[in-house]
Amino acid sequence: MPKDKLKIAIVGTSKRSEYMYANIIRGMADELELVAVWGRSEPSAARLGAALGVPAYTDLAALVKEKKPDLAVVSVAYAANGEVALAAVEAGLSILTETPIAHDLAQADRIIAAAKRNGVKVEVAEQFHRRPLEQIKLKLIELGLFGRVHSSFNDFAGHGYHGVSVMRSYLGFDAVPVQVTGAVREYPLVAHYGMISGKTEPRKETQEHGVIEFSDGRLGVFHWTSVGYDSPLRWWRSSRFLAEKGIGVSIGYHTEIEERLTVLNHGGRGERAITIEREWERCDGGALVAVHAYTADTQHPVVTWENPFGRKTGGWNPQWHDDEIGVAGCLKSLIDAIRTGGEPSYGARQARLDQEIILAIRQSSANGGTPVGIPQG
Repeated sequence: MPKDKLKIAIVGTSKRSEYMYANIIRGMADELELVAVWGRSEPSAARLGAALGVPAYTDLAALVKEKKPDLAVVSVAYAANGEVALAAVEAGLSILTETPIAHDLAQADRIIAAAKRNGVKVEVAEQFHRRPLEQIKLKLIELGLFGRVHSSFNDFAGHGYHGVSVMRSYLGFDAVPVQVTGAVREYPLVAHYGMISGKTEPRKETQEHGVIEFSDGRLGVFHWTSVGYDSPLRWWRSSRFLAEKGIGVSIGYHTEIEERLTVLNHGGRGERAITIEREWERCDGGALVAVHAYTADTQHPVVTWENPFGRKTGGWNPQWHDDEIGVAGCLKSLIDAIRTGGEPSYGARQARLDQEIILAIRQSSANGGTPVGIPQG
């Protein structure tokens, strides 16, 4: 198995290639060496290569032959995700690809089949459930402090497949969805400032709502609005789960998120709060080192999630925000799969399923709210 640094290429010249992925690769310099970039056009590839100090290619086969990368990040324009991810896998590259894995399921299937045929790994940058506050909740659920989770909700915590993955994570990614019922509606909004466009104008929003039924009788509920990332009218952020021993609720106002986690107290007559605390590198800040949950549980009084990128011995710890930590976790998952010969912890099939569910919500709505089945196998 590879023990030295793995060689990595960036395939695509989107904005995230430079401001997100190049930054993360630098922060993981003990494991990764950036060797090349690829772009469709010579000017964009040359610009990115010059900015990052590595050779630039417009011929993917030549990049693979000459630089022999162990893996690549696919970061291209949104519409080209599936096309370029498939080309990279066909070229023999293990990849971390941006979301969604593909815009239609047939293309996702081609990527999965090509990866199996060529013996390479595919991870997908579905980072929402990898963010630190989500990771500590998942650890508490895994340890059994809440008992069995019966129902799970995405309430504007993320759009499309992102929100579906958060919702599914509380139930466990092994839970099998069997049926989806959806309602999609478009509504007018008054003129207001759009944070992304920088314009003040009347807007329309598309609301998406879905109920996902699982094979064991449990439920997932999904809500999203198309203006959820940039409208002051839609400031709410929440995800929730209802379990046999307690409840977990994220209460969010824009980016200010408060976690309210409770379980039954020892007498069963009231609730007991679980307190979440972040540990920083220094008392005045620095890198996030860990997240601790103080439970007052006799078996697990303190539960800790360690930031894999926050405690390097005698070295520089990257001061990443939660989303960067989540994306870096996706890349780490791919690295570990390559080194061990195992599979990424999320992977292409889970990414395909999240996309399948959001497409089923829309299909159900288009069919007048008729439930849409999720094929098994």
